[in-house]
Amino acid sequence: MRFPAGLFVFALIVVATLWWWMGLPVRVPPTDAPAVKAACLSYAPFRGDQSPFTPGIRIERTQIEQDLARLAEVTECVRTYSVDQGLDQVPPIAERLGLKVILGSWLSRNRVTNRTEIDRTIALARRYPHVVTAVVVGNEVLLRGELSADDLGAIIREVRAAVPVPVTYADVWEYWLRNRDLAAATDFVTIHILPYWEDEPVAAHEAGAHVDSISDEVAASFPGREILIGEVGWPSHGRMRQGALPSPSNQARVVADVIAGAARHGYRINLIEAFDQPWKRALEGTVGGYWGLFTSDGREPKFVFGKTVSNHPWWRWQLLGGLVFVCCVFAAAWIAAGRAAAKMPALSWLAVGANAIVGGVLAGWTIETILIESLGPGGAVRGTALGLAALASPIVGAGLLARGAGAPTFAQTLGATDERPADPLVVVAGALLVLLTLVAIETALGLVFNSRYRDLPFAALTAAVFPFLVLRLNQSQKIGCRGVAETVAAAILALSAAYIVFNEGIANWQALWLAGGLVALAITLVRGRDAQSS
Repeated sequence: MRFPAGLFVFALIVVATLWWWMGLPVRVPPTDAPAVKAACLSYAPFRGDQSPFTPGIRIERTQIEQDLARLAEVTECVRTYSVDQGLDQVPPIAERLGLKVILGSWLSRNRVTNRTEIDRTIALARRYPHVVTAVVVGNEVLLRGELSADDLGAIIREVRAAVPVPVTYADVWEYWLRNRDLAAATDFVTIHILPYWEDEPVAAHEAGAHVDSISDEVAASFPGREILIGEVGWPSHGRMRQGALPSPSNQARVVADVIAGAARHGYRINLIEAFDQPWKRALEGTVGGYWGLFTSDGREPKFVFGKTVSNHPWWRWQLLGGLVFVCCVFAAAWIAAGRAAAKMPALSWLAVGANAIVGGVLAGWTIETILIESLGPGGAVRGTALGLAALASPIVGAGLLARGAGAPTFAQTLGATDERPADPLVVVAGALLVLLTLVAIETALGLVFNSRYRDLPFAALTAAVFPFLVLRLNQSQKIGCRGVAETVAAAILALSAAYIVFNEGIANWQALWLAGGLVALAITLVRGRDAQSS
């Protein structure tokens, strides 16, 4: 029993070491405190389940007061996007707290609501001219295709003639370059530069230089005009886009680089955004809800300049959970083997150890990502199913390895009752494999046909697939018919994996990892046979 005991200790050490390494804090670059205070922050007041799409919603004054008091500690200015749903209360509250406001007027294709927004915006700008430093008439309305440039220009001119403060329009920088004549209607040009969302996404370490480059290009296109970067920032969670990885440390790095670049080059910036906005996940996927410098519910800062931040802030608990998971995997093998544990082949124990290490590292990561990525009822069902497979498969797989059994085929699992395996552990394994295959196909096809806002559940998929791949590789290849369902599923998974790599690019290691997991599952499926060899 020395070998399995030594292997057990080795697995514990590997899991602990890897979680310690993944949890290592990253130092946030220090930056000038006055520069931080000078940066304006986009402000939306919604918390938790609150959403601007809820009919009749109006945020209470006390909630806005709490938010602005919190923001007054880190900024001198907030940018709003509307004067509806309680946001008309921002200027008087900001006045009391010593904050300035870039007042936004939300425009859409609805002329009635546009009229209401315009009238309220004009009234607020006239009433609080010492608080409202500028008015933004419309936000990305050209990008959304909801108004023409001519109609938008007419509205901007109307507001500009009616208020005592500068007036601008805000849109993605490319749309300003496509509609240069619009600048004549404004007092200054407001552009959005979001390196993560560029058509060719920019990695975090290059984001600051990218912002510098684009701001210079826009400034050259509008000589003599003041340029405000009305939105710039980075998400803390969500899927990769090529080499652009959302993470707490990358968010801190990009924000620090942008603030430093603004100080060097003398351009004005507004960071997006103050608080995480969970409602945006319905529009932009997981990543949409995590652009805030503060969390949504706790209103706590995600990082502090000059200090450290971890990409896995709960890594100590995940490390502990990983060690417990290793114990569960080895315990499953010992219990399943019973008295025969001492006679188990070394290769089988090695497979158990591999299951324990992979599961021990990925179990905590799986739970972390599922809690972040499970959006809506469909996302909750998918996340729960994949999480169940990820957590149960290594334990069930260890038991089967100890018994020298393998995973059943789909036909054995779903066939007539008298054809199903007698061993309950094999039955559970078959059900898990069917569940895993269904979720993997749904995930793969989603990334093929509508990938932009889809998450990449590489950790959960790997944790769930690896034990079945080990089981199939540990078995001698059977002679018999390969199931039609397995063949079709494997083909879908393999073809999807190839497309995902092509579509996402080789810089996206999350996509490469996920594609590898899909291929591993395809191999697992095609190695299944319905008939035992003689």
